[in-house]
Amino acid sequence: MSSQAKGGSWATFLVDYAGIMLVLTGLFQAMEGIAALFNNNVFSASVDYIYRFDPAVWGWIHIVVGILLGVAGFYLLTGKLWARIIGIIAACLGALSNFLFIPYYPVWSVLIIALDLLVIWALIFHGRDVAEARGLA
Repeated sequence: MSSQAKGGSWATFLVDYAGIMLVLTGLFQAMEGIAALFNNNVFSASVDYIYRFDPAVWGWIHIVVGILLGVAGFYLLTGKLWARIIGIIAACLGALSNFLFIPYYPVWSVLIIALDLLVIWALIFHGRDVAEARGLA
């Protein structure tokens, strides 16, 4: 197997991994949003925070971002070029929403931010390689 084929298969793995992670983080975001909607006492900011919203507002934000992440991840797995772009945007929105949500649920938010950053890295640095290998670019 040539080194180019190995690099292409590695890039394909990373982009497919990013698609799966988008779907999973979308599910996690949506579940977090549902928890915030139906049980407002679950989340409360422990410090005075400038981005303090009602938990129901955070619930809707997480549900919408979660749906966007999940749909982008699904279409990314089908190999759509526009899904890479939407995936990067959705992962950025997911990371931003979790950054703003840190006072409410710090450990979970930081973990989701890390997953979103890994997805962004895989899509930006390896998405073109996969598109070329699949004949989509």
